[in-house]
Amino acid sequence: MNTYIGCDFGGTKLLIGEMDEEGNILQSKRYDTGIKNHKEASKRILDCLTDYIEQVGFIGTPVAVGAGVVGVVDNMNGTWKSIDHIETDPIPLAAMISEILGIPAAVDNDVKCATRAEMIFGHGKNSDNFIYINIGTGISAGFVVEGKILRGSNNNSGEVGHSVVDITREELCICGRLGCVEGIASGSGFQNQVLRLYDHFPTQLSIPKVGEEVNIAEIFRLSDLGDALCRKLTEQAIENISNLVMNLVRVTDPDTIILGGGVLSDGWLLSKICRAFNSSTMRGVKNGVIQSSFNPGLVGLIGAGAIAIQEYRNNN
Repeated sequence: MNTYIGCDFGGTKLLIGEMDEEGNILQSKRYDTGIKNHKEASKRILDCLTDYIEQVGFIGTPVAVGAGVVGVVDNMNGTWKSIDHIETDPIPLAAMISEILGIPAAVDNDVKCATRAEMIFGHGKNSDNFIYINIGTGISAGFVVEGKILRGSNNNSGEVGHSVVDITREELCICGRLGCVEGIASGSGFQNQVLRLYDHFPTQLSIPKVGEEVNIAEIFRLSDLGDALCRKLTEQAIENISNLVMNLVRVTDPDTIILGGGVLSDGWLLSKICRAFNSSTMRGVKNGVIQSSFNPGLVGLIGAGAIAIQEYRNNN
């Protein structure tokens, strides 16, 4: 049985796993990361791959491997250019992985990997023009236009979290602009907004201690109960996400919008976002705004396997 190896590298963990042709994860192993430099991160990926081969092994016969990583990636040349969008020396990560496993390898940005997973296994199978928007710790997107993933001149397309959706806001985003959607509606945005608004609204929300993350599920639950702070947090998130979606619809004219990521994982936000849409703006989105069918904790691994499948198909 031909199988595909996926490596999903994130800020705190690396998942390595083996996947079949249908996108089923056959086995996997988690490794800790916590590395901020793409050179050190590349070495960590290679070391963990070696450990995986020795300690886990393979169920089938791997024919290609894919790696999904954060930051800027030149997919065509197989290089990882930056982990933090500050480009230094590109690393030929695909070639380095291929040398260890002796099979073709591909590397791509993590959200573009998830977009490829949607194209091959998910709701994107039924569309050549869709947008996948991941709302997790940050906000990013993959654009599929006429069956191809858009990449841009610098391989940096899809950084939609830095779209300004509220010009009245005074909080400075890490990108240097005011009113970016990521600072309001992402996981880190909810965290920032809780700390900013906590003293201004009565609440039963448990405020996170230093080093802890806010419980977004608790925010949604308390919002339903009328908690003033949580209502404010969710209302502004719904407004900002819906505005982001409608802005993007005007750019690429998709027939499908797929929403994924941990912030949306329980489905609480989806119907509320959809109620905020302008019907005229959304009339061309014939397949609707759909929640991703993938587990947010596994979509990166499935996406890495998906680019491995694409690499194998390109070579055969």
